[in-house]
Amino acid sequence: MSLMYWIPLLIVVVGNIGYHMIAKATPVTAPPFLALSMTYLVSFLLCAAAYVVTGPSLRQDLQTINWASAAWGLTLVAVEFGYILLYRAGWKISIASLLANVSVALLLAGIGVLLYKDILLPRQIIGIILCLADIFFLRP
Repeated sequence: MSLMYWIPLLIVVVGNIGYHMIAKATPVTAPPFLALSMTYLVSFLLCAAAYVVTGPSLRQDLQTINWASAAWGLTLVAVEFGYILLYRAGWKISIASLLANVSVALLLAGIGVLLYKDILLPRQIIGIILCLADIFFLRP
């Protein structure tokens, strides 16, 4: 497999590490939605600048956007607000992310099979069993 196959995974991993470290560093005294508003302001400016550099035509490109972009925004706020609340409730960074991500992975495996007709290989089923064991051992 080429390097271009692995680079997106590296970006996701590095981005997620920074994401959780910064979410945990958000001051308890900061109102969560104000902190998220600042987060999204910076995100908007970075994305808008990147689009200006890479996007050919705003008029054309706007026609390709559907409901998924708005729904994605809703889910992002839910995830980020949830993590702020998790860390403020005293969850350890080493456990909260792991437990949440394993739970998401297990649920997405089921969704993939039921809705997207994904096929799980025997080694993946073994991985799911290990993830379930992980949840048992990691629970607070």
